[in-house]
Amino acid sequence: MRLAPDTDTLRREKSRRRFRFLLFLLLLGALAFVGLGGFRVGPAPTVRLVASRGAIGRSTAIAVEIGVPTRGFSRFVVELDQGGKQIALFDEALPTPPGWALWRRGVTAKAIDVAVGKNVQPQLVEGPATVRVKAWPAPAWFRAGAPAEAELLLPVRLTPPALELVSSQHYVTQGGAEVVRYRVGVTSHRDGVQVGERLFPGAQLPGGLAGDRFALFAVPYDLADPSAVRLIAEDEVDNRRELAFVDQFTPLAPGADDIALDDRFLAKVVPEIFALTPAATDQGSPLANYLWINGELRRQNNAELARLASKSADAFLWKAPFLALPGGQVMSSFADRRTYLYGGREVDRQDHLGFDLASVAKADVPAANDGVVVLADYLGIYGNAVVVDHGFGLMSLYAHLSSLAVKDGERVRRGQVLGRSGTTGLAAGDHLHFSFLLQGLPVRPVEWWDAHWIEDRLKRKLGSALPFGLE
Repeated sequence: MRLAPDTDTLRREKSRRRFRFLLFLLLLGALAFVGLGGFRVGPAPTVRLVASRGAIGRSTAIAVEIGVPTRGFSRFVVELDQGGKQIALFDEALPTPPGWALWRRGVTAKAIDVAVGKNVQPQLVEGPATVRVKAWPAPAWFRAGAPAEAELLLPVRLTPPALELVSSQHYVTQGGAEVVRYRVGVTSHRDGVQVGERLFPGAQLPGGLAGDRFALFAVPYDLADPSAVRLIAEDEVDNRRELAFVDQFTPLAPGADDIALDDRFLAKVVPEIFALTPAATDQGSPLANYLWINGELRRQNNAELARLASKSADAFLWKAPFLALPGGQVMSSFADRRTYLYGGREVDRQDHLGFDLASVAKADVPAANDGVVVLADYLGIYGNAVVVDHGFGLMSLYAHLSSLAVKDGERVRRGQVLGRSGTTGLAAGDHLHFSFLLQGLPVRPVEWWDAHWIEDRLKRKLGSALPFGLE
């Protein structure tokens, strides 16, 4: 006779069954988790390619950026393909977590720069080329995953742009200006006249065909060697063609001038300039303060004048001869080498890059020609100053004014009063400091005051593109 199990036995049996069932579910879940890890690869990486330039030349930098939100990526390669021939540029394998460790991350972002060009891949030839990147995701146990790809198609350019000289009779004086006409090919990206480290940029010839260019340029007052003057054309990857074109160069020896300083003059100019120049700091004595103004502040002011060149209009804003100060007597000339004396001894040397003109106290100062005011403000050594843009990098400067009659952005006409002469800035007496600036470089004013010089040197080369006529 079988006895029925008691209640405790039944309860223990149910507990064992429940435990075995839960254990089964846990084992099943673990197997599923591991199984999924064996087949689940990481998400596809995102790949980005950015070229530093629009073509491949001697050496062009390509920025490669790879990212993935989770798990990371296992490998990426960069290659260059031209005409079906692959050139390996970069190949890197990266550590990744095992397939079952879904919560772990490997390398999720990578950025490199790759150099591409004739200098580093000498087998390159002119024509199209493709930069290609492949990036593989983090693998599973049984699958590697398909790579993500990105491509960038660029032309390979190794030949400089075409450059043809059109004008002739380029006669330039040291410190003076001139113009050159020329023609460039379609790949030209930067052209003009290079003088040492300085570029006088070319511009489209008004009314000309595509590729017809001209450049107003100057030989700096302190450059005596015309071999540094070159007509150049470059493409966007620095392939460069250049020509020597100056037919005649006239050197000019600078003038000399001694400036005697005394305490009375220092007491007049130093406090005013310091009060109106926020960057000025006391150097310890009136003379030391003056020398800081005459040197460091002069350099800062001239750099500010050079920066104004970027505001110049791409047009001739003038069409008549340039005016000088009516009745102005020349007190100091362009490029005079000044020696400053205090107590009979030399304390400084500077170059005077303009004309000092004096007539009567607080004389009306006319605009030399039509243009647009790009500065009407206090400017350190120049005191109250006005700068007028005449287009294509040519500007005129009027300094030491006692008062201003115009404001920034105002369009002015030839002969319009800009202000009155004065003694502001580093002025010992009432006068006008006048300069012409070409791309920020001071140039000889006497040329621009000479209508026949403009006719002979500019008009004959530019023709109808220059709206100029003798009065």
